[in-house]
Amino acid sequence: MEELKEPSLAKEAVLQVSSKLPEGTPTVQGYDWNRGLNYEALFQSYQHSGFQATNLGNAVKEVNKMITCRAEPLPEEYQDMYEEDEFIKRTSNCTIFLGYTSNMVSCGVRESIRFLVQHKQIDCIVTTAGGVEEDLIKCLAPTYLGSFEMEGKRLREQGINRIGNLLVPNDNYCKFENWVLPLMDEMLVEQKTKGMLWTPSKVIQRLGEAINDESSIYYWAAKNKIPVFSPALTDGSLGDMMYFHSFRNPGLVLDIISDLRRLNTMAVKANNSGIIIIGGGVVKHHICNANLMRNGADFSVFVNTASEFDGSDSGARPDEAISWGKIKKDASPVKVYAEASLVFPILVGETFVKDYFTRNKLNEKR
Repeated sequence: MEELKEPSLAKEAVLQVSSKLPEGTPTVQGYDWNRGLNYEALFQSYQHSGFQATNLGNAVKEVNKMITCRAEPLPEEYQDMYEEDEFIKRTSNCTIFLGYTSNMVSCGVRESIRFLVQHKQIDCIVTTAGGVEEDLIKCLAPTYLGSFEMEGKRLREQGINRIGNLLVPNDNYCKFENWVLPLMDEMLVEQKTKGMLWTPSKVIQRLGEAINDESSIYYWAAKNKIPVFSPALTDGSLGDMMYFHSFRNPGLVLDIISDLRRLNTMAVKANNSGIIIIGGGVVKHHICNANLMRNGADFSVFVNTASEFDGSDSGARPDEAISWGKIKKDASPVKVYAEASLVFPILVGETFVKDYFTRNKLNEKR
C-alpha cells in the first residue's frame, strides 16, 4: 500500500519556522496562588499577565515615574515662576494634572480622589460640573446603590434619579439648592461691591470652603490650594442653580478665559508634566490641550472604555495625542481600557498610597 504523505503546503503553513524574538522579551506569567494571598504580589504580576492586566501594570509603572520625578529637587530657575497667581506655586519637579468625569465622584472612586487631594499628591484638577456638585451633594445627603435594570419611568414617578446602578433622590438636589443659592447671593454681592471676577475655579474654591466637610474633595482642594478647573461648570445641577438664580437675583458673571490662562500657564511653567485622566470628553481634552502649550506631557495615563474607531477624543489612543504635540514624542504613555471603578483604586493604591505611607514610615524612623 502506497504511503501517504502530508501535503507540503499545509505543513509549511501550519509549521512555519518562527523568527527569533529579541533578547529579553518578557514571558507571560500570572500570579501563582500557591504563594498565598498577597495582593501586592498579585498586582505586580499584572505587568506580565497580558491583555489589560499588562496595561494596568504599565500604568502603575508610569505613575510611579511621575512620583519619582516629583520628588526630585526643583531646579532653581523654576522656583520663582509662579508669582502671578497664589495658587500656581510648585515646589515639586513634576506637575501632576488629574482629570475625571462626574460618574467617578458619584461612585466610590470619590474616596480615592479625595485621598490624592487631601495629601497633596496632585497639583490641579479638571472635572465636569457633575464632578463638583456630586461631591458637595454627598456631604448633604447620601447616594444609594440600586441596579442597572431599574425602570426609568417608575423612578421618575418616585422622584429618584439613576446614575448607572446608583440612585440619587431628587430631595438631594433640593438640599443642594437650599445650600448653594445663598452662596451665589454672596458671590454676587462681592462682584458688585468689590469687583470680584468669578471664575469656575474661584467658585469651586468658595464652595469647598463653605462645605467645611473633610469627606469632600473640594474641602481639601480649597484647604491645600489645589486649583479645580471646570470649563463646563454650567452643564449640571450647578448650572440649573445658576439658571434659577439668574431670575431670582440676576447679574452673576463667570469668566472662563482667566481659568484657561491659569491652567495653560501651569502647564507652560511646569518643569515636568504628568497627566492622569479617568474618562474622556472635555476633561481629557482640556488637560491634553493645556500640555500642548509646553509641547507635550512627559508622563501620561488614560483610563476609559472608549475606542478610537469613531474618531472621538475620548477614544483616541495616546499616540494620537503625540501627533498633536499634547504628549512628548519620547514619552511612554499608557491607556488602560477598563471601567475605572474597577482599576483606579488599584492604580492609586499601588502608586500614591504606597509611596505616601512608605515616606511617612521613613519620616517616623528619623
